Amino acid sequence: MLQAALVSFFPFLMIYSAFSDLVSMTIPNKVSLALIAGFVLFAWWTGMDLETFVWHWALFAAVLVASIALFAFGHIGGGDAKLAAATVLWLGWDHALSYLFIASLIGAALTLVMMRLRGNIIPGSVEKVEWIARLYRADSGIPYGIALGAAAIVIYPQTRWMEPVFNLALPGM
Repeated sequence: MLQAALVSFFPFLMIYSAFSDLVSMTIPNKVSLALIAGFVLFAWWTGMDLETFVWHWALFAAVLVASIALFAFGHIGGGDAKLAAATVLWLGWDHALSYLFIASLIGAALTLVMMRLRGNIIPGSVEKVEWIARLYRADSGIPYGIALGAAAIVIYPQTRWMEPVFNLALPGM
């Protein structure tokens, strides 16, 4: 049961946040809160030592402060700030820089795609679908939760959370 929960909980929330940002330009607070609560539960469940647990929280605090500053200057959305902090809480110091780098690359590609999309006339067949029409508007932001979620899913299999899964799947190795 632990293995199934580890394989599904974090990735599900990352996919949910990406789709939520795509269709509504918001990442609900409940996603970040679920990630935080899930981290505490899974840290206990997998026997994470106290020192590692504290270092994960220190990283969370650092990213939260930095991302709130970016939000204050209008560079990212509030949901993005909270999601990034809650995500690195799970990934830890070993994977945080890789995560942020990959999220930046995906975010840059997403921005270029959105700029290209916004240079086109919206097709009549989708102009009545509000969330698609919003993607075409130049005054709308970039759903950066897509980049944050995708980068997290890329990095997650390399984290300590997958050790119990891989140990079960590959006995004797």
